[in-house]
Amino acid sequence: MNAYRIEEDSMGKVRIPSGALYGAQTQRAIENFLISGLRLPQSFIKALALLKDCAARTNAELGLLDQDIANAIALAANEVFEGKWFDEFPIDVFQTGSGTSSNMNVNEVIANRAAQMLDLEVGAKKVHPNDHVNLCQSSNDIIPAAIHVSALLQILEILMPGLSHLHSTLIKRAAECEEIVKTGRTHLMDALPLLLSQEIGGWAYQISSSIERIESCFPRLAKLAIGGTAVGTGINAHPEFAHRVIKKLNDRTGLLFAETDNHFAAQAGMETVVELSGHLKAVAAALTKISNDLRWMNSGPFAGLAEISLPALQPGSSIMPGKVNPVICESVLMACAQVIGNDASIAICANLGNFELNTALPLLAYNILQSITLLGNGAGLLADKAVAGFTVNAEHISDFLHRNPILVTVLAPEIGYDKAALIAKRAINEKRSIDDIASEELKMPKEEIARLLEPLKMVQRGLIGL
Repeated sequence: MNAYRIEEDSMGKVRIPSGALYGAQTQRAIENFLISGLRLPQSFIKALALLKDCAARTNAELGLLDQDIANAIALAANEVFEGKWFDEFPIDVFQTGSGTSSNMNVNEVIANRAAQMLDLEVGAKKVHPNDHVNLCQSSNDIIPAAIHVSALLQILEILMPGLSHLHSTLIKRAAECEEIVKTGRTHLMDALPLLLSQEIGGWAYQISSSIERIESCFPRLAKLAIGGTAVGTGINAHPEFAHRVIKKLNDRTGLLFAETDNHFAAQAGMETVVELSGHLKAVAAALTKISNDLRWMNSGPFAGLAEISLPALQPGSSIMPGKVNPVICESVLMACAQVIGNDASIAICANLGNFELNTALPLLAYNILQSITLLGNGAGLLADKAVAGFTVNAEHISDFLHRNPILVTVLAPEIGYDKAALIAKRAINEKRSIDDIASEELKMPKEEIARLLEPLKMVQRGLIGL
């Protein structure tokens, strides 16, 4: 059998692997964009395929497309949506800025697969990638629409479940730690006490706020550029096309997508993705804080804080036997670093909107989808392999707590800041208990001082007083 077939496009003949479903324009892109080896994620390809399915069925309804061809296109598009043929989408992320190469890649694969279903020759264009699969569309509106669709679906499928699971896990662990008073820390230095449940509750609130921020983007993310075609005017598209495609999309997904209020802005301006990325960066900041707190609290086991012990998941050193590291926290920290870097790249990509088109759409799509995936998976991993399983070293926490000279702070409103500072410094310098020094300085029984400096009283608002 021949290893190659010859196809022809508007620029001439192209040699294509005989078994490939893609066509001439995809092959040209494969040869032109030898940059990274990175491909657009499957979630983006699936969103494009979903839109192609809805478009084909809409065009048949409008009398613009033969029903048999439309049915075959819809079936082929659904195969792609279900995850088949992903090897047929090899184009590098760093390609034409409009994403035309990837749009044509999807068009060609769907067209040739539809041809197979109709017992037609692959590559003969009896089902045409432009005239049939791309009917009433342009790369310039379908790619921005696919970015929004894939981002929203990915958020709902990966990010929200991950964040919600982490939030519920934190709430559960906070409830289990309501009785544990620990040393607070500011500037990484000993500070006044708080409940471990209060500390964990702070993490939980960070995550619930992150969820609210992401959800606030949904109304703008649901606005789609489809229907604007080449420059936003809607040329060569039926006036009912966008409305009907979006209705079918909503029926398939159960969501409430809508046509953009302004096609010119939707095709050239990517501010909604910038907004979403900014909120993803805020999620990354929250996960970074939680991950860092966990690994600090786990530090030790002898020369660190050792307040908790994270689950031991794997050996931590190739040379030091018995060493175990906080690997999940480190993994999540790196994922968060990538998300923060992606945010900078997304902002630059959004700045590359010139007149009626943004010219960095593939990279913008790649980065926003990667950020969503990293944070969703990272949150779930942190919940299951760090938060859910850590044990509390309660005795060690209590020992630290009762030797903390900062406890004298509660007496400062009565004895003055300077006197309280003198007591704290004497306790540190003389390596004696704060109860002993306070008893001497204030001429009060140690038992009374111990009652006043009881840490459990200090975890609520208000004044304790002498």
